Amino acid sequence: MTEITEKDVKLLNSKKGLKVLLTQPEFNLDKSLKSIKYEKELKKLQIELLKLQHWVKDHKKRVIIILEGRDAAGKGGAIRRITQYLNPRLLRIVALPKPTQDEQEQWYFQRYVTHFPKYGEILFLDRSWYNRAIVEPVNGFCSASEYEQFMREVNNFENMLVNENAILIKVYFSIGKEEQLKRFNNIKSSPLKRWKYSELDSKAQDLWNDYTAYKKEMFLKTNTDFAPWKVIKANKKNAARLEVIRYILDKIPYQKTENI
Repeated sequence: MTEITEKDVKLLNSKKGLKVLLTQPEFNLDKSLKSIKYEKELKKLQIELLKLQHWVKDHKKRVIIILEGRDAAGKGGAIRRITQYLNPRLLRIVALPKPTQDEQEQWYFQRYVTHFPKYGEILFLDRSWYNRAIVEPVNGFCSASEYEQFMREVNNFENMLVNENAILIKVYFSIGKEEQLKRFNNIKSSPLKRWKYSELDSKAQDLWNDYTAYKKEMFLKTNTDFAPWKVIKANKKNAARLEVIRYILDKIPYQKTENI
């Protein structure tokens, strides 16, 4: 156990600290302290996110935030923490299902463009057009020529967005194979989470190396100066959530005022 400081004691005696201590399944002082510090830091960053959203609205900016990563990497959980206290009328969270027949016959990017934010709004994409860079080719959902066409077009598409004054942020949540398996087992064993486990998830471990190869190619071809990738180590969920919020706050030039 780490040495408890006077500051730690104050945290444990706070309302939040007592709540964490009382709700932990098993008493673990180190774990409780980490949880309290995480919640405290998360709240501070969420306040900054409110200031950021206010700036986006006032300056009529359009923000597109892409969160990519392997299955069970923690993208959805991160989005929930980012948007927890934001004004829902000024943001959109989009996680598109399998494309319809009509969508399959459209320009590939069209189904995403349909959901683009208005001026003053923020869009969160829980997976994006980068499905075609990794998920689709790995699982045989697109042809080799469709994949190659996407890889030729995607940088020009994103450059167009940036040139139209959209703020484009691309984040990849990176987890290890053992951590993914651990999370899959947790999902399958929980009656509240079991619905999240899909057919694609059931193949993810066997196709791990294929996903890795396409992921490396994606980074090689699409990590541009105008739309770079931010890779976040996501084996530790709380640390990953804080890091992605800090990155978003750093990438958007909002005014860090005292009041909202």
